[in-house]
Amino acid sequence: MKLVRFGPRGLEKPGILDAEGRVRDLAGIVEEIGPEELSPAGLARLATVDVSALPLADPGARLGVPFTGTRNFVCIGLNYADHAAESGAAVPTEPIIFLKALTALSGPNDPVEIPRGSTKTDWEVELGVVIGSRAKYVTEAEALDHVAGYVIVNDVSERSFQLERGGTWDKGKGHETFGPVGPWLVTKDEIPDPQDLEMGLEVDGQVMQHGSTRTMIFGVRTLVSYVSQFITLMPGDIISTGTPPGVGMGKKPTPIYLRPGQDMRVWIKGLGEQRQRTVAA
Repeated sequence: MKLVRFGPRGLEKPGILDAEGRVRDLAGIVEEIGPEELSPAGLARLATVDVSALPLADPGARLGVPFTGTRNFVCIGLNYADHAAESGAAVPTEPIIFLKALTALSGPNDPVEIPRGSTKTDWEVELGVVIGSRAKYVTEAEALDHVAGYVIVNDVSERSFQLERGGTWDKGKGHETFGPVGPWLVTKDEIPDPQDLEMGLEVDGQVMQHGSTRTMIFGVRTLVSYVSQFITLMPGDIISTGTPPGVGMGKKPTPIYLRPGQDMRVWIKGLGEQRQRTVAA
């Protein structure tokens, strides 16, 4: 299944894609796509719905974050060896964990703000793992049992805030609109191998990133298990699993950063695509 939420910000309705890729309105079936719907039992119930009998949504409707209830927006840093190299960082021996502010969450096609005082706003296409059931101290063998599905995340980052202003990375990661998620949540049954997904990102039609989850240092099973040793993961939580090379900070001989008025296209095979325009905050 591909689950969505559509409508104006704050007034989104639950939806599901039909066989033709059209959004169907789920409001007569469930009130929301939240933690209960993301649970194994909730997804099993939704799988019995006759999607073709549901009303069609307006084809021009805005798409929001495809689920609600996120308590932890967990990100993994430097999880591709070639991205670590372009960043001038050592390949980590354990996953690097940081948290992104929940106010960064935004729809897949909503504008991305360039913060006030920003000189180095950057892009990062990432595979997002959405948790479907409580995960605490889980093993790698059982890790995927706690996964509801997968999404695209653009881990937008302001590098000068992140790396030049002291302290942790968080201040460069948490600006409002710095976490586009979607366009839809693809349930895990449709993604037989999350370690074999092609991905990419373009700015104004120019390919900036093109990679695959095959080259992750730590795979999805490892990350869900590892994070659960430190943070209790709850339904609706997101683990954004790191980015392949090609970020603006790593461009040679001169880094390239975003400015207002540019367009990003962010995609992962099987998970759809996002399109965002940058605007001044």
